[in-house]
Amino acid sequence: MGSEQNYHEQCLKKLEWAIDQLQQQVSQAELSNLADLIVQTMTGPWRYFHTPEHIFEVGGEEDAIEVLAALFHDVVYVQVDQSVNFNLTYFIAPFIWQVGEHLVIRGTDQPIGDSLFEMVKEIFNFESGQTLSPLSGQNEFLSALVAVKVLEPLFSYELLVQIAACIEATIPFRVENEHGLSNSDILYHRLKLIRERFNLKLTDAELMDTVKRSVRLSNRDVGSFAHRNPALFLDNTWNLLPETNHHLKNSSSYTINQYRTALQKMESFMNFVKPESIFHQFQHYPDDQQHQQSTEQARKNIEVGKLYLGSKLFTIAFLEALSLRFGRVIPVSTLMGEMPSENFTTISLIDFLSEIPQPYLPQNELEEQVLRLLEKGRTQSSSYDIKNSPLATYMVKSMGFDAIRYQRDRAQEFFKGSISPENFLAGCDPEIRRAVTQGIVQLFESRTAALCQG
Repeated sequence: MGSEQNYHEQCLKKLEWAIDQLQQQVSQAELSNLADLIVQTMTGPWRYFHTPEHIFEVGGEEDAIEVLAALFHDVVYVQVDQSVNFNLTYFIAPFIWQVGEHLVIRGTDQPIGDSLFEMVKEIFNFESGQTLSPLSGQNEFLSALVAVKVLEPLFSYELLVQIAACIEATIPFRVENEHGLSNSDILYHRLKLIRERFNLKLTDAELMDTVKRSVRLSNRDVGSFAHRNPALFLDNTWNLLPETNHHLKNSSSYTINQYRTALQKMESFMNFVKPESIFHQFQHYPDDQQHQQSTEQARKNIEVGKLYLGSKLFTIAFLEALSLRFGRVIPVSTLMGEMPSENFTTISLIDFLSEIPQPYLPQNELEEQVLRLLEKGRTQSSSYDIKNSPLATYMVKSMGFDAIRYQRDRAQEFFKGSISPENFLAGCDPEIRRAVTQGIVQLFESRTAALCQG
């Protein structure tokens, strides 16, 4: 992670390059203010994945419109920031109301008379009076609105519409409609209607190029799904978790229930997302082979993610059921030990678990990958979690993945309250129950001994 000053310099260079490519004249002071606006938003306290590094990567290095769209495409992320950054409200407030906890597009009884806003609204197929949904383009719409209003003094409507269209394409995980049209096909159709209504000087070829830009941008935005190394895919997954599970920020105090809930939401997403909905294609661009390769790699990574998260979810469910014997608000560190740090030697639960006489051997490539990820770890530790999973590894080697899958389903019944914590534990391997329980007791005893020494 870079410093805010370093991010500002990188952002400024991106802006300078894009402005030069588009043959515009903008003062250094104006560009610096733009970089400040973007970087301050993207370095909020809850930004772990949607950071300046992400927008620099998504923009690529070859197309100025893509670079500009990427710099703005995540400036509004209400679920992560828990609000709209104050510096952005100047650009949004004329067009959006807050009603209770929801954001609503101002209605027809409050005519706005802003052609650029109307264009963005039509690109997204939104209507006056519409309540915005975080799961249906709210953040992308507001980010596009900020982008065009910030850049309005610098560029023509034709260029601003292309930037907004690229941002619209980053609304993720959309499938073909009932007529077999992809979101890229629909975007192209909307752009043609907008061109006619607002008399924009854009040819059919330019509109097609715009949609192809949007495909490149949106595919880079979700590019981690196609990582050849599943560990890198899971790194990004782990960076996403604390963005909407803010209690994970403090590694020593988040509870077993809070950690379990975060894993549960992510596993639910992995079971929901369809590989075919991740990457975009427009008129065979990118070509069918490349598109299929990306989709198939995403399918493999999702399968790894599902089994990996399911293994960790059963493991944390086991700890949660044990913890309920003596409390309802128990930090993970209480039962597992604190995360290791440079200045503090820690003792963890895994130190008190004996070797497994006949560890389970993976039965296929998927199981090999997941066990390796659990045992050796993702490519990097996060600020709130170590990169490997010693207790989940112990569970898998003791039980095997078929038993893990079965117990993961039982864990869901435990979470819903359909079975009690004790019934859940009773249905687990008695030797594992004994070993883990005794390990926790020994961990507690080691703390007692450390506290009483001298």
